[in-house]
Amino acid sequence: MMKLDASSIYNNYQTDKILKQSHLKGDDRKLKEQTNEFEALILKFFLDTSLKLDNPLYPKEAGTEIYQSMYKESLSKQLSGSFGYSELLFNFLKEQEVGKR
Repeated sequence: MMKLDASSIYNNYQTDKILKQSHLKGDDRKLKEQTNEFEALILKFFLDTSLKLDNPLYPKEAGTEIYQSMYKESLSKQLSGSFGYSELLFNFLKEQEVGKR
C-alpha cells in the first residue's frame, strides 16, 4: 500500500504558490497579495456555508465556534491563490490599469 505524506504535498503546493508569485515586482506583488486575500474571503464564506461541523451526539463546548472559525479561516488562507478567483481578478485589474494609461 502506498502512503501519502501530506506535509510533503503541502510543502510542494506552497513552493509552487511562491514560485508563481516570484516573478511579480512591486505593485503587482501587492496587488496579487490583495487578490489572494479577497479569494480567501470568498473561500471562508464557502467553508462557513458548507462545513457544518456540528455533532448532535456531543454537546458544544466553550470555544468550539471560535476554534472552528479559526480552522476555516486558516484553511481559506492556505487555499487562496489556487482556485482561480484571485488570478481572474488580478488579470482583470491589470487590464483596467493598462487601459487607463
